[in-house]
Amino acid sequence: MDLFMGMCLLTLFYAFFCICKLVLQRREQGCYMLAYECYKPPEERKLNTGYCAKVVFRNKNLGLEEYRFLLKTIVSSGLGEETYGPPIVFAEREREPTLADAHLEMNDFIFDTLDKLFARTGVSPSEIDILAVNVSMFAPVPSLTASIINRYKMRENIKAFNLSGMGCSASLVAVDLVRHLFKSYKESYAIVVSTESMGPHWYCGKEKSMLLSNCLFRSGSCSMLLTNKRALKHRAILRLKSVVRTDLGSSDEAYGCCMQVEDEHGNLGFRLTKSLTKAAAQAFSNNLRILVPKVLPLRELLRQFLVAKLREKVKKSPEVFETLNLKSGVEHFCIHPGGRAVIDGVGKGLGLNDYDLEPARMALHRFGNTSAAGNWYVLSYMEAKKRLKKGDRILMISLGAGFMCNNCVWEVMRDLDSVNVWKDCIENYPPQCLVNPFKEKYSWINDEYLSFVRLH
Repeated sequence: MDLFMGMCLLTLFYAFFCICKLVLQRREQGCYMLAYECYKPPEERKLNTGYCAKVVFRNKNLGLEEYRFLLKTIVSSGLGEETYGPPIVFAEREREPTLADAHLEMNDFIFDTLDKLFARTGVSPSEIDILAVNVSMFAPVPSLTASIINRYKMRENIKAFNLSGMGCSASLVAVDLVRHLFKSYKESYAIVVSTESMGPHWYCGKEKSMLLSNCLFRSGSCSMLLTNKRALKHRAILRLKSVVRTDLGSSDEAYGCCMQVEDEHGNLGFRLTKSLTKAAAQAFSNNLRILVPKVLPLRELLRQFLVAKLREKVKKSPEVFETLNLKSGVEHFCIHPGGRAVIDGVGKGLGLNDYDLEPARMALHRFGNTSAAGNWYVLSYMEAKKRLKKGDRILMISLGAGFMCNNCVWEVMRDLDSVNVWKDCIENYPPQCLVNPFKEKYSWINDEYLSFVRLH
């Protein structure tokens, strides 16, 4: 009997030890953001109305039909007159890009934000354990991560990852990668760099579905410093709570809705099809089913369950998330500024008001669709407006080629009001009018004028 009791006590002690170890391991697996830096191009690279028209007229392939399509798209895009274009467009060489152009553009984006990030945090490049870079349309050899390691003379045992081809959603993929790596690499620093190669991929043809990218995509970049060091928790600005990802690549329709292709004349560009909205809705709906139980309080989950059961009895076909109140578990919504239709569609589906959508709309108006960096321009707007208070939760929503939808929830660790990329203009936002003046200035263009432009 004594032996039996001893074995039982030993088993209980071992079980208690395993539970304590598991709890401590989970406590060590935190993912904290210490800082992030968004890129602001020089003033001479602003794509205002006048220069947009100049770029359009340089494309000799456009007829009046394509021009009027561009006119309508630019006016309704949600972009203002202060977005930034790639250097090659201002050098008037978008039809003849070189490898050197792509490298110069990337170096400008990446090194500017990393220099500022290291200076702000006081963390040395030699202390970085993990480096993840996501650029969808430029994958040189050596890689962009190798370029960063060489520039900052980072350690030989750094864990480097170069992500490509994932579009606007890639930034949260990189963050999720770091989150998983933190489970194996304790007490580490990680850098994530999110940007896009715009200049060498400027479309110079006339296919409407590919001209859309020229109207929406603009220059931008963001670098962020993450850590799982609990001793630095007091310095963190955000803590990652959860990540949910859906990839619909197995569906041919979803796979082809955002794709880099050549048109019939061999002009390389990025095609956006009408299937995009359908794929986005399906992917986001899939994510919500997993995300909702993680973020909503119990009372809202019970209410949702009762509503669904009631509708099942009445209609036999309950619409699961129609009455969902995400605001009961999330204070801020960081929607990828992919375009006005994307922002409005997400807002309508989630029942968000103008206040909730303002950060995404303003980021789109001021900086355009900066691809994978877009969410961070939205976040920096919230910070510049002093909206983010300790304990608040932020839902990030990103959509990208594949087709994929990635969502994550951040918890604000302290009141945020840092000076950032919005510092020179935040007092002017939101503006009273978001109408792009392109239409009133250039709606008079006709076939005769376009013919004259092509000849000269």
